Amino acid sequence: MRRQLDEGGHVVNRGGVVKLVSTNPSTGDEVWSGQIGDAALEVSAARAAWPGWAAHSHAYRIEAVRRFANVVRAKETAFAELIAKETGKPFWEARTEVGAVVNKVQISIEAHAERTPSRKMEAALGNRIAVRHKPHGVLAVLGPYNFPAHLPNGHIVPALIAGNTVVFKPSEKTPGTGEFLVNCFHEAGIPDGVVRLLIGGPEEGRALAGESGIDGLLFTGSARVGAAIHKQFAETPQKILALELGGNNPLVIWEAKDLEAAAVIAVQSAYLTAGQRCTAARRLIVENGKEGDLIDAICRLIDRLVVDHPFADPQPFMGPVIDNVAADHVQEQWLNLMMKGGKPLRRLDRASEDRPFLTPALIDMTDAKDRPDEEIFGPVLQFIRVKDFDAAINEANNTKFGLAASLVGGSPELYDKFWANVRAGVINWNKPTNGAPSNAPFGGIGLSGNHRPSAFYAADYCAYPVTSVEADRARAAIGEGLRDPNMQED
Repeated sequence: MRRQLDEGGHVVNRGGVVKLVSTNPSTGDEVWSGQIGDAALEVSAARAAWPGWAAHSHAYRIEAVRRFANVVRAKETAFAELIAKETGKPFWEARTEVGAVVNKVQISIEAHAERTPSRKMEAALGNRIAVRHKPHGVLAVLGPYNFPAHLPNGHIVPALIAGNTVVFKPSEKTPGTGEFLVNCFHEAGIPDGVVRLLIGGPEEGRALAGESGIDGLLFTGSARVGAAIHKQFAETPQKILALELGGNNPLVIWEAKDLEAAAVIAVQSAYLTAGQRCTAARRLIVENGKEGDLIDAICRLIDRLVVDHPFADPQPFMGPVIDNVAADHVQEQWLNLMMKGGKPLRRLDRASEDRPFLTPALIDMTDAKDRPDEEIFGPVLQFIRVKDFDAAINEANNTKFGLAASLVGGSPELYDKFWANVRAGVINWNKPTNGAPSNAPFGGIGLSGNHRPSAFYAADYCAYPVTSVEADRARAAIGEGLRDPNMQED
């Protein structure tokens, strides 16, 4: 039996045991294999562990996640090597991801204290008003493959601090990284029932989302899957649902004084992680007639970018996309852009048909008809010329997504106009569209999310506020609407 999920993660039957296998996108070699899990069993284990975990003090849970950070720190090299092998991203980038996992702990502790504090206020007649927060219970976390440790960790750590237990299903393309992450929690002394690992593909993901025993679901991934989850949760408004989805993100370069710096920002925005970031720039918007030198600078940089396997020497700027299926899809989207009238400035090439290495691509879509409003999750940047800055803002907003946007160049007044009029949850000035800070909220509008920003604001959806009016003893009276007890009825 072989249930094909995709090239990067597939199910096989080995000796009567159903297993999920992940492969190295750079080589095709097997990286990890493990047994398919059962959503109901994992949720049941997390439910059983929840009362005990929630009963611990905040201080106890904070100390537990601090131990987790120390475990990850001690395993940095091994963790980064696994991430690099399973995703194909450069080793230097995998190491930065492990660093983000460690740093997320302190950030989450600070966020919990700031976003969900306990407060008491004095009221009339000696009463008090108290505001405190409670955990939801069992939270399901569905992780992506592009940052298979950092992004799910950004849900898991705040959830644990708040007193929830977690069932985590990593992407079927990066299950080994997910297992490594969960083992670090357990090695830190966090009970096995508090953080559960569910191995599987889309079927297991749907089963987990549909489990009656979960109290919410935290998801990072594509808009298509996010929309399906949203529909699945339509009849369960009592469950928290946090969706962090993709983007068709605009980068506007306008009146930039330093074209070389602007070109670097454009390349970083579009091609880091082989374009597999939800905040990657998909559309480059420039003033018509003034784009020549900028485009030349960008093309010179593109021609110098090293695309290679994760451990190559020198280290590459980017590696492959996650698997051959993803590479095929990006190539289909590229061909669609050309069929609609796009003019390639740097083509999307693939050196080997059996490996998903794609070269950084740049295409002029100014005169194209019916430009698709979709997230091309790969190293493709669309270039669009407009007549003035108002048109640039209109083009930036010409999308149903609303995750990230950036302006490079211009005056403070021009940036103020950009910030006020562009619809996105992350708006930068003279910085790339990607690389959002973890100590600030992260999320988008439109098809990019459901108004549950993550990162520093993850604490908001990991606990719910409880308002209490309290008094030391009962005092009560009815002032109106009672008959006089001394009056006789006729």
